[in-house]
Amino acid sequence: MERGNETQISEFLLLGFSEEPELQPLIFGLFLSLYLITVCGNLLIILATISDSHLHTPMYFFLFNLSFTDICLTSTTVPKMLVNIQTQSKVITYAGCITQMNFCNLFVVLDDCLLTVMAYDRYVDICHPLHYTVIMHFELCVLLLLASWTLSVLNSLLHSLMVLQLSFCTKVKVPHFFCEFNQVVHLACSDAFLNDIVMYFTSVLLGGGPLPGILYSYFKIVFSIHGIQSTQGKYKAFSTCASHLLVVFLFYCTSLGVYLSAGATHSSLSSATASVMYTVVTSMLNPFIYSLRNKDIKRALKIFLR
Repeated sequence: MERGNETQISEFLLLGFSEEPELQPLIFGLFLSLYLITVCGNLLIILATISDSHLHTPMYFFLFNLSFTDICLTSTTVPKMLVNIQTQSKVITYAGCITQMNFCNLFVVLDDCLLTVMAYDRYVDICHPLHYTVIMHFELCVLLLLASWTLSVLNSLLHSLMVLQLSFCTKVKVPHFFCEFNQVVHLACSDAFLNDIVMYFTSVLLGGGPLPGILYSYFKIVFSIHGIQSTQGKYKAFSTCASHLLVVFLFYCTSLGVYLSAGATHSSLSSATASVMYTVVTSMLNPFIYSLRNKDIKRALKIFLR
């Protein structure tokens, strides 16, 4: 598709949550707090897993990467919004908007892939404990991580290249606090039918595709735990995967359930709120969930902080 003169725009306008001046300090303080908690919490998980040799296992290798992904995902969206509020500006450049969409798509899909890989890790640990170290060797962990990164990068590049082919009118106002892919595509002056088709296809494939695998893994895990005779053994087996199961529940409830319900209301405010849930709130809660439910993480954090 040829890009005409109307596509030569240099910037977008991010409308955010509210245009009321008196609410801007409250929004700024709230999101600055959420961002700092997210970064500090996930950074502590990263430092704890690096510093404690007892945590150099496949489970914590993937947890390390999940925390890194959560920091990157939040840093893709929140800092720009804070800068805009502080400078009383709503502007984001065209290149900045495309870049923000690209990295946001990348880290959301990577988050999903890592949760799927972690479910497989828990499945092998619970259902095949005697062969765990043989199956989940270092080379396989690295290969699974590289596959997750490759899939995420290719998906984000595909969407970004397709957005670059769209024509945009002047003074494009995005009713969101960041350049959310669906919002930007539907503001294009040219036909975005192909973009919608690819978006829905990749959402089902990469968003809904891993879910049956996760559910199957936990079905097998529950079946294996049920076969354990001792109560203490059952509790120990369940406690190793309870944190991950809760994180998976939060991720899918926020990114799918809340977002779909927001889409059904056709409200830009509901869509922005839903995006906050899966780009900020879930990333902020992950380190608390893993540290509160995991004695190894608690011990490593205590040693590190001392």
